[in-house]
Amino acid sequence: MTNRRREGTVYWGDRVAGRILETETGMEFHYDAAWLDKPGNPPVSLTMPLRAEPYATPGPHPFFLGLLPEGWLHNIALSKLKLAQDDWFGQLLALCRDCVGAVSIHPDE
Repeated sequence: MTNRRREGTVYWGDRVAGRILETETGMEFHYDAAWLDKPGNPPVSLTMPLRAEPYATPGPHPFFLGLLPEGWLHNIALSKLKLAQDDWFGQLLALCRDCVGAVSIHPDE
């Protein structure tokens, strides 16, 4: 883990749904206030129902890990982008801009 706290924006399609933050012990996800205020917006995952309080997890949240590629594709991505196998947060920021499904993660530049 790096000394600086990395962050990213979580999108549902082209709309901001929330933010992920790297913490000293894992990660934190919180829904964007505008996402919560609009009736009918779904949760990004059934394991993270809509709420104003953040979801803090020791290590990565399993939903977000599920967005990463697997197997040989994951290994190729790590090699090409020079990402560490144990830097799961860096992998989320680098590899989850164009995921299968509605949710994507864009790193803060």
